Amino acid sequence: MDKTPETLVTTYLEMTAPAQFRPAFSNAPAVQVYRAKMPDVTLYRTLYHGVGEAWRWRDRLLLSDSELAAALAEPGREVHVLYVDSAPAGYVELVLADNAVEIAYFGLFPAYLGRGLGKHLLSCGIERAWAMGGERVWLHTCNLDAPHALANYIKRGFTVHYVDEKPMPERYR
Repeated sequence: MDKTPETLVTTYLEMTAPAQFRPAFSNAPAVQVYRAKMPDVTLYRTLYHGVGEAWRWRDRLLLSDSELAAALAEPGREVHVLYVDSAPAGYVELVLADNAVEIAYFGLFPAYLGRGLGKHLLSCGIERAWAMGGERVWLHTCNLDAPHALANYIKRGFTVHYVDEKPMPERYR
């Protein structure tokens, strides 16, 4: 991303029924998604930084190791890692709360963008989100995210629920 926009546009999307889900799974044997049973803080920081640096993710960078470990251990939170040829390529983090599953974090390392892996990882995340038992799956994206993120969410069956616009916070400049 070259220039920071003056306005932060955050788009909230949701699915309210599993029938809305339009999956796009890869059948490539080198592409696997595994749940991190006990997410290691070091691995998590590698994933978060590797995926989010280009998109100015900041929130988790502000947490100490103990704060991050506590957040990752919260009931209803799951981290699923995408591997390509046994190397981590991205992740999706799900949070079940109040009968809804939030896709809290989702993305790929830059080297894996543009290869169709995002739709596979998102499909795996949505499938797991519905299996977690919520009545709704939701997420948000913004104009600082990957350029194809919003289109991928809509192609998988999400609909726009709400759009919020506000001046760009300093932490993203």
